[in-house]
Amino acid sequence: MTRKKMARFSHNAEAFNVIERGKELYTTVKGNWSTAYFENPNPIVLELACGKGEYTVGLGRTFPERNYIGIDIKGDRIARGSRQAIESDLRNVAFLRTSIQYLEEFFVAGEVDEIWLVHPDPQPRDKDEKKRLTNAHFLGLYAKTIKEGGIFHLKTDNPFLYEYSLETISKAPGYTILAHTDDLYESELMADHHNVTTHYEKLFREKGFSIRYIRAMVGQKAGL
Repeated sequence: MTRKKMARFSHNAEAFNVIERGKELYTTVKGNWSTAYFENPNPIVLELACGKGEYTVGLGRTFPERNYIGIDIKGDRIARGSRQAIESDLRNVAFLRTSIQYLEEFFVAGEVDEIWLVHPDPQPRDKDEKKRLTNAHFLGLYAKTIKEGGIFHLKTDNPFLYEYSLETISKAPGYTILAHTDDLYESELMADHHNVTTHYEKLFREKGFSIRYIRAMVGQKAGL
């Protein structure tokens, strides 16, 4: 392990805004995010596979009246977002180190108002469909967490994942696609993204890739 990684893991162990194995909140925060961490009743928004937490921090700055949680298993990545949030005194931002497949261990049904999935690994090989974060299994998992009428967002530069996700979301119980575009930056939907972007999204744009976007609502208790 490099010194930089060791420093980031040490940061996570001490940072109040990183919840990971070994800390008390890791096993007690489920159903208690509003009281035990944020200490307010504001809406809760997740960024799944958040990486360095660029969206989590960016939205947290833009909307102080909402609470944001970046989720990723990579501790060296979320340490960077954690530092940025602390430096900006963003008390409405937290990071949870865990795999997305364990989402139900940290949130009760309806505890989350909104979910963002920003440039996830498209996992294009057929044998890796089970890893795609917009497959039927994961969409069902999100539906159990999002409240009635909550919103699910997907941003991707990958045409395959975009088309795949349009199909799986349209078929998922309780999901209704509200809007989608295969070129976000040339769409009226761009105004809804509040100039929040990621390092990789900027690189994709510089290389000429279009950014694709899907917004869906979860309703009727997602058919559960």
